[in-house]
Amino acid sequence: MQVSVETTQGLERRLTITVPAESVDSAVKSRLQQLAKTQRINGFRPGKVPVSVIKKRFGQAVRQEVAGDVMQQNFYQAIVQEKIQPAGMPKFELTKDEDGADLEFVASFEVYPEVEVNGVSDIEIEKPVVEIKDEDLDNMMETLQKQHATWKEVKRKAKKDDRVVIDFVGSIDGEEFDGGKAEDFTLELGQGRMIPGFEKPIVGAKAGEEVTVEVTFPEDYHAEALKGKDAVFKVNVKKVEGQQLPKLDDDFAKLFGVEEGGVDALREEVRKNMQRELSQTLKAKLKEDVIAKLVEKNEIDLPQALIDQEIDALREQAKQRFAQQGGGANLPELPADLFADNAKRRVTIGLLLGEIIKQNELEASDDKVNEMIETSASAYEDPQEVIEYYKNNQELMQQMRNVALEEQAIEWVLDQAKVTEVTKAFDEVMNKQA
Repeated sequence: MQVSVETTQGLERRLTITVPAESVDSAVKSRLQQLAKTQRINGFRPGKVPVSVIKKRFGQAVRQEVAGDVMQQNFYQAIVQEKIQPAGMPKFELTKDEDGADLEFVASFEVYPEVEVNGVSDIEIEKPVVEIKDEDLDNMMETLQKQHATWKEVKRKAKKDDRVVIDFVGSIDGEEFDGGKAEDFTLELGQGRMIPGFEKPIVGAKAGEEVTVEVTFPEDYHAEALKGKDAVFKVNVKKVEGQQLPKLDDDFAKLFGVEEGGVDALREEVRKNMQRELSQTLKAKLKEDVIAKLVEKNEIDLPQALIDQEIDALREQAKQRFAQQGGGANLPELPADLFADNAKRRVTIGLLLGEIIKQNELEASDDKVNEMIETSASAYEDPQEVIEYYKNNQELMQQMRNVALEEQAIEWVLDQAKVTEVTKAFDEVMNKQA
C-alpha cells in the first residue's frame, strides 16, 4: 500500500492510497469462489457452477463490494501509519479500478486541530461564598406556606400578593383588538404575568371599582400586530382575595412527608435541600465562568464535521423536548443555523477540556464519582436504592465518570487561575439563577 498525504485547506486532508493489484484481485477471486458454492444456475449442479460463469454474471458487483471493503480497510491502516486523527467520516473517491491493475482511491476528511491551552494563569474568577442564614430559611418556609395557601375574599384595597377577579377590555386608538378582552379573569398580583404596567393601577383598587390601565406592548411581543403599540384597558375589579397561609404545625410538616419531629424536623429537611441546591448552583456557576474565560482566551480552528455532529445532537435533543411537551411527530427539520453557535461553543469546550485531561493525564476519581452519585441520590426518598441503580448500570456509571473527569479538568484550571472569594447573600445567588 502506498500513501500520499496532502493538506488541501486548514484542517482538510486528502489521502491518495494505492493498493497492489494482487491484493484486490485475490479478494475478488475468493469472493467469487464463495459465491459459486451457493448460487443456483440452470444447467449446473448446486455448488458446481464454474467461477468463470459466476464472474461473468456477478463480477462487476463483486468487485464493487470488494473495492468498498478495500477502501475502508486500507484507509484505517493509512491513518494509523501516518498518525492522522480524522475528525469525521471520510469521503471516498475511487480513481482507478481495473482487473489486473493497482486500485487507487482518494479519501477526503478533516483532522482534529492541534490544541494548545493558553492563558490559564491569567484567568480571573470570582468564587461566591454563601451562608444560609436563619432569615433565608424563614423565607423558604414562607414560600412553602404560600404554595399551600388558600384564598378568601376581603373587603379592602388590593395589594401585592393578593388575587383579583377582573373583567377587562383593551383598545388601541379607540378600537378594540383581538385578544384584548376577558371576563372573570383571575390575576395574582406581583407575579409579573401581564405586560409591564398592567398591574400597577389595579393595586390599591377595591371590588366594584373600575380603573384605566395605559400600557405599551413590548417590541418583542408575540403578536406581530401589537408590538410596540400603546393600549388602554378598562378594568372592572369584581373581587379581591387575600392569601390565607396555613399554620406552621405538625399537620403542615406532614404535607412534606415529615411524620415525626414536626416543624423543627421540617426546617432541618428544608435547610438540607437549600444547601444541596445552593451547592449545585454555585458549582454550575463556577464551571460556567471558568469555561467562558477559557473559551475567551483560546481560539481554535474547528472541524466542520464535529460542528455538524453537535448540531445533529442538539437538533435531536430539541425534538425530544418538543415531543415531551406534547409536540407532534411531524415536526419539520429544524434549520442548522438555529444550533450553529451553540454547537461551535460545545465543540470548543470539548476540545479544550479534552486537551487539559490529556496533558495532565487526568483520570476519573472513584471518590469523586461516588460523591456525585450520593449527592444526586440524596434528593430521593430512598438514596441507597438510587445509588445501587447507578452502580448496576454501566452506561450511567460511564456518564458519571465522564462528568467527574470534566469537573477535575475544571478544578485544574481553578488551581492555576486567580480566584477571589466574594461573600454573597443566598437570595442574590439563587434568585438570580432562577
